[in-house]
Amino acid sequence: MNALPVVVLFGASILWGLTWLPLKYLNQLGFDGIPLTMFVYLLMFVLIVPFVWGQRRFVTSNWKALVGVALLGGGAQLAFNTALIYGDVIRVMVLFYLVPIWGVLGGRIFLREQVDNWRWLGVGLAIIGAFLIVGGFNAFITPPSWIDVLALMSGFLFAMNNVVFRASQNVPVRLKLTSMFLGASVLAGSVVAFQGEAVNMNQDWESWGVLFLYAAVWMMVANFGTQWAVTHMETGRSSIIVIMELVTAVVSASLILGETMASVEMVGGSLILLAAFIEARRAK
Repeated sequence: MNALPVVVLFGASILWGLTWLPLKYLNQLGFDGIPLTMFVYLLMFVLIVPFVWGQRRFVTSNWKALVGVALLGGGAQLAFNTALIYGDVIRVMVLFYLVPIWGVLGGRIFLREQVDNWRWLGVGLAIIGAFLIVGGFNAFITPPSWIDVLALMSGFLFAMNNVVFRASQNVPVRLKLTSMFLGASVLAGSVVAFQGEAVNMNQDWESWGVLFLYAAVWMMVANFGTQWAVTHMETGRSSIIVIMELVTAVVSASLILGETMASVEMVGGSLILLAAFIEARRAK
């Protein structure tokens, strides 16, 4: 087996798991959450356009899929970034990792994919895990926070985006990523415009330099590394390696921020992690 895709996906998963570090740092430098997403993805869109310009012929015949990726993938990125910036990293990442649930349901509803007993077991475990994390029966007394809602929404939108990716195999991956970058920046810009608040542009050049490096290097490598690797290896193997994203986020937030989870939240997180492993092994 070629080890390169494994190494690339492992590294990309670690980058995704550590995304909260530069996001929170950039927020401390004065970049607000939603404008930060707008700047990052607008920059990524501008940087990638010259490399996909030759594929523009696919746009007219596949515009519905590209619009779907822009709305779903862009919305997922906006919700995920905002939740990570303002929320508890471990809690946000665990709730986001309900992606397997939405992926199974989306594949069954929209792509007519078969769901065996193991996949239903994974869905059930993940639902119970999420129920415990958001407070169990206390959730009926005190509703989940808006950050919890964003984290859940980001996972759902990301899974639906993956469904559109699978359903549009004839569209080049780079073009779909370009559409996602544009969608994230446009959606973030729309929220900023709706709020009617002035965007802080008074950061120094060093701060803008950090933002540029994060977008042009960190996020580009994470996005393209993941997409390249998963197309060069078995689905089951890649699904297991991607779980490293969640592990990295939990360990790093525990060590750096001192974040911890209550016992019931740990049980819920373990059930979600087990559900992810079941889905990965089933795919393999």
